[in-house]
Amino acid sequence: MRPVILIPSRLGSTRLPRKALADIGGEPMIVAVWRRAIEADLAPVVVATDSPLIAEAIAAVGGRSVLTGAEHPSGSDRIFEALGRIDPDGAYDAVINVQGDLPTVAPATIRAAAAPLADPEVAIGTAVAAIHTEAERLAPSVVKLVGSRIAEGRFRALYFTRATAPWGEGPLYHHIGLYAYRRAALARFVALPPSPLERREKLEQLRALEAGMRIDAMEVAEVPLGVDTAEDLATARRLLGDRVAAGA
Repeated sequence: MRPVILIPSRLGSTRLPRKALADIGGEPMIVAVWRRAIEADLAPVVVATDSPLIAEAIAAVGGRSVLTGAEHPSGSDRIFEALGRIDPDGAYDAVINVQGDLPTVAPATIRAAAAPLADPEVAIGTAVAAIHTEAERLAPSVVKLVGSRIAEGRFRALYFTRATAPWGEGPLYHHIGLYAYRRAALARFVALPPSPLERREKLEQLRALEAGMRIDAMEVAEVPLGVDTAEDLATARRLLGDRVAAGA
């Protein structure tokens, strides 16, 4: 495959204003995410943003960005526009979407999400991690994968839900919102209207499943911290500070 990593990042955010530029260890958060993507050593990395300020932050560390429209309903729509801008001739045949608010994402998790695309039957790859606490099992904010194990550490996704599922004894898996698309799959996905289950669960990936697109997930060691609140930001600063202190 010839992949590219795209990081969608917008300046406007409701719960934590201008969070993409929030300072973490002396750099904007979006730079921390960009560094994790570079460390994955998997593909060229481009930030897709609606803000010249975010573009300037990436340029300051030698990175590449592309400006997109401001009204995209999702990160998937933003990266689709960005892909057309940076690669109109279709040289890249796969796109890895790394959310711009995951400053602690492990490079290995990015690589794992892309791994299922080695199978030509898979349209979209993603990642999951085992749930270990009752709070995670019950929280609607924690999206769970319902899937069939098809190999060690690999699942074929049957459903995603905010409910505690599947029922009965056995492990549950926390879905990580990081996706690797075949280029054709991304084009098909963004052209589809929101699906009934997507609207009901408020989970974009259900649109792909309802349309018959195959999603496979790889198990990884941990869930990266998504920064949505001031408390999350404080935790990210501590975690990345510990990482730097440990020489990672």
